Amino acid sequence: MLFNLRILLNNAALRNGHSFVVRNFRCGQPLQNKVQLKGRDLLTLKNFTGEEIKYMLWLSADLKFRIKQKGEYLPLLQGKSLSMIFEKRSTRTRLSTETGFALLGGHPCFLTTQDIHLGVNESLTDTARVLSSMTDAVLARVYKQSDLDILAKEASIPIVNGLSDLYHPIQILADYLTLQGYEPDPSIIKLAEQYAKENSTKLSLTNDPLEAARGGNVLITDTWISMGQEEEKKKRLQAFQGYQVTMKTAKVAASDWTFLHCLPRKPEEVDDEVFYSPRSLVFPEAENRKWTIMAVMVSLLTDYSPQLQKPKF
Repeated sequence: MLFNLRILLNNAALRNGHSFVVRNFRCGQPLQNKVQLKGRDLLTLKNFTGEEIKYMLWLSADLKFRIKQKGEYLPLLQGKSLSMIFEKRSTRTRLSTETGFALLGGHPCFLTTQDIHLGVNESLTDTARVLSSMTDAVLARVYKQSDLDILAKEASIPIVNGLSDLYHPIQILADYLTLQGYEPDPSIIKLAEQYAKENSTKLSLTNDPLEAARGGNVLITDTWISMGQEEEKKKRLQAFQGYQVTMKTAKVAASDWTFLHCLPRKPEEVDDEVFYSPRSLVFPEAENRKWTIMAVMVSLLTDYSPQLQKPKF
């Protein structure tokens, strides 16, 4: 699946070389830009305004600059604990969340289906209430979005979507930070068209990969076979024939094109020439999963205000 993001991301300002102004550190002060996310759930980004999403990206850039580049220690989540529920295996989601939460002074608790079986050994309602009494937030990677919706309804602590059958908001945040057949769900298309109209941009849908890539600044593809779809492998490989991203695809893109992939990647999705090229940002994209999930946790659990000058988006 390819997306032409030329207009949507034209004003992104989180690229290398951007100059930031650092202010004195003030932990726990009221938010300077009046965005207040503390206590909320992150089930899908459609529940957040554009300004709130920009705030999370600003906070991500702030944490990345202060911790990675300046070497500061920011125990913003000291004394807080996180329940990490994983019904599906994970590399980037688990590592970014577990190491990020610990880096901020918190204690992440990893729970697999051997430890907790949502809605089976115990009702979702009871699980939500137990976790609310013992931890400060829950990140859940589940098969069904409806399970997350119930957890959010019954819990008294923030619930964060680590991946469901419908949404992967923390991946989208990492993609945005990095940038500065199978038809899409009709309801998602309708919502995307609405957002495109509100932001004076254009949404184009096509089954032609070259048409999709034409003039695009960013080329994105995804895994063709997600977890739980292994039995469809042969059918999917046939259906996606001709959709591999190659230099032929890139030739019709904008001269400054870049490439993204959420990983793990298979060669049939994108060839080595593109994947390992200087235009590929897949590994910075993977690293940014850590800084964006840290920003999500800080914004949902604290009153911290970014000290970095707010970037232009």
